[in-house]
Amino acid sequence: MKYLEVREQMCDVCHKMWQLGWVAANDGNVSVRLEDGTFLATPTGISKSFITPEKLVQIDNEGNVIDGLEGYKPSSEIKMHLRCYKEREDVGAVVHAHPPTATGYAVAHVDLDRYTMIETVIAIGSVPVTPYGTPSTYEVPEAIAPYLQEHDVLLLANHGALSVGADIITAYYRMETLELYAKISLTAHLLGGEKEISKDNVDRLIDMRKNYGVTGKHPGFKRYRKEEN
Repeated sequence: MKYLEVREQMCDVCHKMWQLGWVAANDGNVSVRLEDGTFLATPTGISKSFITPEKLVQIDNEGNVIDGLEGYKPSSEIKMHLRCYKEREDVGAVVHAHPPTATGYAVAHVDLDRYTMIETVIAIGSVPVTPYGTPSTYEVPEAIAPYLQEHDVLLLANHGALSVGADIITAYYRMETLELYAKISLTAHLLGGEKEISKDNVDRLIDMRKNYGVTGKHPGFKRYRKEEN
């Protein structure tokens, strides 16, 4: 994809996040890995509703600005993004936001480690809550690193959510899927509780990922195996 097209897509994602109410004020951040190994990132201190292509900053793998408008620098959360790229060569984009229902689960320290919805099993698998970390510090990268080996979507304790993908649209779709899953899970809880899909059917759904061309990681049904042992 052309450089300018990537910038446009990043802006589209930022605007959608704001329109959906996943971010307020200067919340949230988005980044993309470029073909030359550098990155494009949203700048700090700017609402995602106001992001335009020229406001994005290009950085190296240490977070240093290579190109950008004068005075612009990447989000203070860029350490978290760069750790995702370091841990996973298949990751081409990272999205961090505060979708209200999913973030409610993160604030309550309640994971979404349940296989209850067909589409979610295929698209993102289960979603754990990672340990608490102070924003903009290395605590957050350290907290998420172990989970990135098997998960493409994470709930950040008392913070929000993180999704990764081969490209920016995939990472965005995963965040969208997470929020819908959280809403449905909450509704199911109010109606008496979720009913999980059987282990055999979970296995079949995971196998379907290849047919659908789904990229990324999937934790499988380790929890089911643990319960059986």
